Amino acid sequence: MSATCDISIISPGASLADARLHRIVNAQIRAGFSVEIFAPGNAGDAPRGAMIRRVHSGKGFLWRMHRAFYSPWRASGDVLYALAPEAQLFTWKAALIKRRIYCADIYEDYLTLLKDRRWAKRFFGIPGAIGALLARTGTYFASRAKLTTVADIQVPPFTARSRVVVRNLPDASHLTRSGELATNPRAIYIGDVRESRGLHTMLQGAVLAPNWHFDIVGPVSENDAAWVHLWSIQNEEASTRVSFHGRLSPEESWKLVKGAWVGLSLLEPTPAFVAAIPSKIYEYMSVGLATVTTPLPRSVELINSSQSGAVIDGPASLADLLKEWEKSPEKVLTLRENGLTWAAKNLDSDAEYGAMTQALHRLLDRPKRS
Repeated sequence: MSATCDISIISPGASLADARLHRIVNAQIRAGFSVEIFAPGNAGDAPRGAMIRRVHSGKGFLWRMHRAFYSPWRASGDVLYALAPEAQLFTWKAALIKRRIYCADIYEDYLTLLKDRRWAKRFFGIPGAIGALLARTGTYFASRAKLTTVADIQVPPFTARSRVVVRNLPDASHLTRSGELATNPRAIYIGDVRESRGLHTMLQGAVLAPNWHFDIVGPVSENDAAWVHLWSIQNEEASTRVSFHGRLSPEESWKLVKGAWVGLSLLEPTPAFVAAIPSKIYEYMSVGLATVTTPLPRSVELINSSQSGAVIDGPASLADLLKEWEKSPEKVLTLRENGLTWAAKNLDSDAEYGAMTQALHRLLDRPKRS
């Protein structure tokens, strides 16, 4: 079967609304590549300009493995680009047999991330053992790809044929500037919604900061859904000031920052997060939000160097800070302006994504299109 597009994206786990998938695909389309995507989710949330291939959107491990197995064989691109650990082995094999170019993206340190997942410890740790096997297998085959992109410097594999760090820097096509402060102070969070990413701190902080509204954008973890329901019953007044928007496309997510005062990045000090820097901090600065972060080393370093936010260490600390800013909005305006200035000087998204697309042009042995 002859190739009908340049690049096939194989994403059995991350949905069509996933922000990193959007960043990668948007950069490829801007560089002149034709792209098809095999991923679950709503086609309306997909990157514009890509061809969307229908896959079964069933949830759970077995459906992910099902998509990981059959998607590479249906793919028609010259390049088969796998974006999940469980897809690497199957994509490598399909590319070998079909004589296509195998590329890989690793967006997390999967082995370290497993230590943060409660499901990995269930049933005597059997799910965790399976997850670790998939992580090791995926990392191994990613190291054999013609091009391996990783989301940060600390993300393996560290040795590969061609390893390019493609951080999750802001994609301007997604973003909406926050603009003027809303009359009623608002805080926003965009990302996975779970305890380890600050869910409990945000909701308990909402109870203690009674004049603030909180917008939470992203899917709530199944492990935390019952806790959120109980919290809303026990804190009826506060729950009226917290809006859960669910999963939205990146473009729709960032429309909600209009008028918001601050962006929240409240990761807990899990093994995976201590070494990382949340991409949302870059995005908060780029859209003009003051940032509130927990005391993770790289996050603190970034906030201190940019003077674009503040560090808190729990719900009470968060509430005290928000109440202080409520009384002195000029402080928020200064932090927001500092963030915009720092982002403009230090975040070169075109260069970051350009390193990936230039490598793809070399692999396909064609000149870069203007």
